[in-house]
Amino acid sequence: MNICVFLSAADLDERYTRPAKEFGTLLGKGGHTLVWGGSDTGLMKVVADGVHEAGGRLLGVSVDFLAAKAREGADEMVIAKDLAERKRLLLERADAVVIMVGGTGTLDEATEILELKKHGHTDKPVVLLNTAGFYDGLREQFRRMEDEGFLPRPLAELVFFAEEPVGALAYLEESQGIE
Repeated sequence: MNICVFLSAADLDERYTRPAKEFGTLLGKGGHTLVWGGSDTGLMKVVADGVHEAGGRLLGVSVDFLAAKAREGADEMVIAKDLAERKRLLLERADAVVIMVGGTGTLDEATEILELKKHGHTDKPVVLLNTAGFYDGLREQFRRMEDEGFLPRPLAELVFFAEEPVGALAYLEESQGIE
């Protein structure tokens, strides 16, 4: 399975790096391909290291102005002309999406895939990995959107919230019929 991971390129502490490394390791051991922003910094590096060390493939999609930070030795690296093309290419190459901790860029990517799902333009499974309760507030906001009629589909059809990496990957594999 090609699993797109949206996450931060920032250097963060162990409460965020441990689950990122664990998810990458699980992904690699499962024989999956990481589809990610291609950066060799921060959490992007941590998850890619986990995948690579466990024997998985790395498919990066960087962008012109960040190409200098792209990971050397990825199995495949595409350089997009801008962020919009990067998002499009990441989603095109993915069978599933995992949203890990991140800033405004990650939030932008997360809302785009959820909007596509909401309108029936994709049926790819989406997992929000709620590391250290990072997305508790967003989950509450999504529930309010659902309760007050802003979502035409049940929240559970749009996104699965996982608290740990093993639950995130198990959900994706189950949704794709992988035992």
